[in-house]
Amino acid sequence: ECDYVIASVFVNPAQFAAHEDLSEYPRTVDRDLELLTQEGTDLVFCPTAADMYPPSFSTYVEAEGFTVTGEGGERPHFFRGVATVCFKLLNIVQPDRVYFGQKDAMQCAVMRRVVRDMNFPVDVAVVPTVRAKDGLALSSRNAYLNPDQRASAPRVFAALSRGKMEYERTCGTCSRSDLEEAVRRELAKEPLIERVDYVSVACTDSMRELTTVDSSTGAVLAVAVRVGSIRLIDNVILDPL
Repeated sequence: ECDYVIASVFVNPAQFAAHEDLSEYPRTVDRDLELLTQEGTDLVFCPTAADMYPPSFSTYVEAEGFTVTGEGGERPHFFRGVATVCFKLLNIVQPDRVYFGQKDAMQCAVMRRVVRDMNFPVDVAVVPTVRAKDGLALSSRNAYLNPDQRASAPRVFAALSRGKMEYERTCGTCSRSDLEEAVRRELAKEPLIERVDYVSVACTDSMRELTTVDSSTGAVLAVAVRVGSIRLIDNVILDPL
């Protein structure tokens, strides 16, 4: 699709709250570079935190309305950091098209809004979530999982798939509570999932929580769970029927 491909590798400190895992977050730059080379990437941009946030840095970008529920409600600081660093990356690189992964559904929605509101001359492309063979969404935080936790983690996608099956079985007429119940019932089958932070049924554009799903427009069905102390997020798209 593109004549020239640039990738960025950067662990963004502005996305982490004081109590979160910035210092322990997996950093695998050598492996990242190896994989990007195999995929034919033309250039990799690996800035330091000092490059992106020089002394006395005090300018941030925030898309309003995304920090009330779902992932935004759980981590209200996160999306200001996302919007700010992506704004800077777009300014630095000036691409024609920028790609985000569907796994971070709220991030995709935030950046679509930022690009639209700030008149960036760039197309936003959202690509499907990459999964392991057992369905677990690929994530840097998967490295934290011990063998038993890793074996339990595919239950997250299984639960989302169960919710999507309920949506399709009822031709989109099921209620939000029906979808949430189907997901939670499946998650409850895995004892190593110790907590469900949320089950979200939201508009794909605004990520506003829905009480009912309009089958002509669909929705995003998303979850965040704790496997031990490790937080996993995932989502599936409920396509229009």
